[in-house]
Formats: sequence, C-alpha cells, structure tokens
Amino acid sequence: MSGDDVVPAVVSIPEAARALELPFEPRDLVTVNDAIVRIAAIDGEFSWHHHDEDELFLCWEGAFRIETQDGEPAGLSAGDIYVVPRGIEHRPVAERRAVILMLERPETLQYGN
Repeated sequence: MSGDDVVPAVVSIPEAARALELPFEPRDLVTVNDAIVRIAAIDGEFSWHHHDEDELFLCWEGAFRIETQDGEPAGLSAGDIYVVPRGIEHRPVAERRAVILMLERPETLQYGN
C-alpha cells in the first residue's frame, strides 16, 4: 500500500438502520465503483416515479412491495432483492416500517426522472 491509499471504514448496517428517524429519507452508506449503497426506512406509499437506470432494492428489515404500473407487485421480505428495470414506473409500499438498501448511481434522483 502506498501512502495515498485510504483504508475504508467498516459500516454497520444495523446501526445505520437504527439511526433512521423518518421514512423516505435515504442516507448514503458507501460508494463502490460507479454506484452508491443507500439505506432508507419506508412506511406507507412512496410516489410513482421512474429512473433512467436500473434500481436495486434489498429488503433489510420488515417487508414491503414494489408496485409497477404494468405488472404484479413484487413482495419482498428481509433478505430479498428485486431490480426495477430502467424506465419502469414504480413505487415502494410498506404497510409497516421496513428498512431497505438501494444500489444506485450517485446522480439517481429520489423522485425519479
């Protein structure tokens, strides 16, 4: 290792999840290559939106569903991953508080394009 190398810090997902106070306010956890891993609590319905890139959802805690305008909802529980393809109108919905991880590009807008 050279003197310019940065040793990455360990990120505790359970600790980050406990620190989430309000739903639908994502926090960036780490950047890897050209992507960011974000964490958010969700509770209720998020607004319909789409992105110009794929969006990966990982259910960390609880359960929720991804509704799409043109298909059956995808139900996720802890440990499940779902990818919404670019351009698909979608929204996450949680009957009770859930915690999700998202893999997105840094420029991805929360409310879509």
